[in-house]
Amino acid sequence: MYCKNCGIQYPTEEAVVCVQCGTKKGEGANFCPNCGKPVQPGSAVCLSCGVSMKPPVPNDAKSKLVAGLLGIFLGAFGVHNFYLGYTKKAVIQVVSSVIGIILSCIVIGAFIVLGIEIWGMVEGIMILTGKIDVDGEGNPLRD
Repeated sequence: MYCKNCGIQYPTEEAVVCVQCGTKKGEGANFCPNCGKPVQPGSAVCLSCGVSMKPPVPNDAKSKLVAGLLGIFLGAFGVHNFYLGYTKKAVIQVVSSVIGIILSCIVIGAFIVLGIEIWGMVEGIMILTGKIDVDGEGNPLRD
């Protein structure tokens, strides 16, 4: 295995950092981890050996479709953010919506609820289009 930052081969498979550049194993995007040849940053595949440059998506990854639909239909209550692990943002959405519902007898409350719903819908669309593509722990979402 090769360092993705500098292209030097690791002395052992158990190495956790590159002895040449000090980068953690698996970090970087300049070299192929399989053959050590330079790759363009952001490339999906190494053109020298054909290995995928994208990290594999685990089987227990959160679903992009579920998160997006939750955002569109239940976004005012932050359900999609609870699902993805963005708890702080989700609590802000729930509290804002509850305050808006309580104040709905005053015109300002309706605007608060509408604003939070639009926020949730926009995030749902961003999830479905891939603009938001990781959960709260940084794990990629599965299609």
